[in-house]
Amino acid sequence: MKYMKSEFPIAIALVLLGLGFALEHSAVAQGGALLWGLLLVILAAVIGVAFRIAHHAEVLALRFGEPYGTLILTTAAVSVEVVILIVLLQGAPNPTLARDTVFAAIMFDINGILGLAAIVGGLRHGSAKYNVDSANSFIAMLLVAIGIGMFIPDFVPEEKWLFYSAFSVCVMVVMYIAFLRLQTVEHRKFFEYSAEIDEEVHDEVHSPNSLHVAIMLGAIVLVGLLSEVLSVLLDAGLTGSSLPKSIPAVLVALISASPEILTALKAAQQNRMQTTVNIALGASLATVLLTLPVIEAIALFNGERINMALTPVQGGMLLLTFLAVMNNLHDGETNAIEGISHFALFAAFIALVMMGVV
Repeated sequence: MKYMKSEFPIAIALVLLGLGFALEHSAVAQGGALLWGLLLVILAAVIGVAFRIAHHAEVLALRFGEPYGTLILTTAAVSVEVVILIVLLQGAPNPTLARDTVFAAIMFDINGILGLAAIVGGLRHGSAKYNVDSANSFIAMLLVAIGIGMFIPDFVPEEKWLFYSAFSVCVMVVMYIAFLRLQTVEHRKFFEYSAEIDEEVHDEVHSPNSLHVAIMLGAIVLVGLLSEVLSVLLDAGLTGSSLPKSIPAVLVALISASPEILTALKAAQQNRMQTTVNIALGASLATVLLTLPVIEAIALFNGERINMALTPVQGGMLLLTFLAVMNNLHDGETNAIEGISHFALFAAFIALVMMGVV
């Protein structure tokens, strides 16, 4: 009974899924308040399920400790992102959806999560310490992964894209496997900080790990089903409207980042900045190294090129973001001033989205 009560958001989401399937055709035909109202309800259901997935991932993360904990958290979040992306790509043609989603996810993770957490931690603790080796490792891998997956494609001729796409898939997979090995074995201490004290989730101390894994997997499937309805409603709502075309990408990034934001803020309040850094940079790296190969593989299978090359505005925002993060995460300490600089970049990203520039 206790477990059933805690999974109430999933039960509600199942009811809303049935409601969505029943009303989606009427909502699309009628449009207006019914369409957008149903879209917001389904979106709320997806976010609620995403929070439950993040909760079970956090329980497992706290039990296994760093660096395995962060791997579980980021993998769970990216799985949700990939599932939604795959479903949305089956809807109306949107060749830039994957690129815009990865870009938005990086903005949310580095500038949003890290910025807010550094502000919260700095105001509460003055300066918060972390292992600088972890930041350097994440940034080095991110720069190379984004360069291979999102900068170079802009210079690849149309007739050569199949070869380069296959190459980039192989490179991303090898990089992720190598990073997992180094993060959990040879350089495990890079991603730990000795001052941290993890706190167990008291109401689920005795629950078996298999239960959490099973609920997570079932909830991810539920996210996919809800995304089917969300995709139909989004396509109908955006068709012929003046709304920014990057809204689907931003929504996907928001869904996957929402639970991570709360986890990172809680860690910052508890002076566990290492967890925050691992989540912010680890989620960005996982998004690039896991999302891009899946999307590129789908493109190869379908024989239709996916546009992964960054626009000049996106490239400029990423350049500013990495200049800021390399400057701020170079000494093993964060403070509120550094957080404000990242959050200002996040605010600029939101403004550009509202203007329809990105």
